[in-house]
Amino acid sequence: MFMLRKKITFIIIILIFFQISNATGEEKFLSLKKDKVNVRYGPGFDFPVKYIYKKKNLPIKQIDKKENFRRIIDYKKNSGWIHVSQLKKVNSVIVVKNKTLFKKSSIFSQPIANIKKGRLLVIKKCEKEWCKVETGDYKGWVNKENLWGTIN
Repeated sequence: MFMLRKKITFIIIILIFFQISNATGEEKFLSLKKDKVNVRYGPGFDFPVKYIYKKKNLPIKQIDKKENFRRIIDYKKNSGWIHVSQLKKVNSVIVVKNKTLFKKSSIFSQPIANIKKGRLLVIKKCEKEWCKVETGDYKGWVNKENLWGTIN
């Protein structure tokens, strides 16, 4: 009986440990909610501002979390801490290599514009290999290849 209790306790401790490590180290993509977001040196308002993002919908990758702050890294490998109130579910991507924006979800469709590396695309909807996006005055479809950010 004592050995059974000991094994159950050990299993519970292991499960709690893995649950905590998964909760703190969860990597996922998010987007900036506002057009001015402070990035701090640490996870709290008492830490100084490291830099300021000035691009609403910019996709970022969450690499850690502590209470109401998320440690993030961006497309250019800048990192820091952002309060969760400044973040939202990912709705955008960044073009990694130059691409063509098409009228429909096919390479045989009419090309609308050339999209340069580093351009922000706001996702409207996605299908198997294509996403309908908006950027500036343009709306169209891009292939999912060579985009930075998670696409559902």
